[in-house]
Amino acid sequence: MQILGIDIGGSGIKGAPVEIDTGELVTDRFRIPTPDPSKPEAVADVVKEIVKNFQWKGPIGCTFPAIVRRGVVESAANVDDSWIGTDGQKLIQKKTKCPTILLNDADAAGIAEMEFGAGRGNDGVVIMLTLGTGIGTAIFNKGVLLPNTELGHLEIRGKDAEMRASDRIRQEKDLDWDNWGERVNEYVQRVEYLFSPDLFIIGGGVSKKADKFLPHIKPVHAQIVPAQLLNDAGIVGAAMAASALAS
Repeated sequence: MQILGIDIGGSGIKGAPVEIDTGELVTDRFRIPTPDPSKPEAVADVVKEIVKNFQWKGPIGCTFPAIVRRGVVESAANVDDSWIGTDGQKLIQKKTKCPTILLNDADAAGIAEMEFGAGRGNDGVVIMLTLGTGIGTAIFNKGVLLPNTELGHLEIRGKDAEMRASDRIRQEKDLDWDNWGERVNEYVQRVEYLFSPDLFIIGGGVSKKADKFLPHIKPVHAQIVPAQLLNDAGIVGAAMAASALAS
């Protein structure tokens, strides 16, 4: 069965139909820059354009970089503050005229990695970290998701962790891979101390360059690996989450 997955991020919105039995994208991704300002109507219009591009008529799954409970957005670290309190799920469904599910972006990426990627078959505590505009997190215990953990906002040296160790900060401060890797390592070790995971999975767009920074990240006990689905994990996980709408 194919479902359209759409990954809404702080810098770009991308989507593709996904074969949810295999986790494979059926076509190339279609990407549009995130509107600035990223207000609800403007973002929903971009989602509509992506749906139109694929001439899609069925269910869609959408990720969102915030706390999402029952389709309602409850935070806005990397999008416009007007999203807070917005029923994004209903808004996108109204715009696209497609049955829609909206969920946290890192949760979606984690769902995909646990089913088809680096977390497959792991029944311990697994933490997915997505390093991009911010830092997203998803925690699984015995394959079960604890949603909306948002550990990118842990305080490190008086700042949100994502203001020190996200990929956006690496680019803005022109940090080399060694220096940025040390920042990410400090963050990973803090998360490990608090949650004692068996495995960290590093995702987000920067995951395709894992060989440049992973050698600098050294959890005390946990294993750490790059995401196998790379930056497609959010699209795949969104589609998987929406599969219930097709049953």
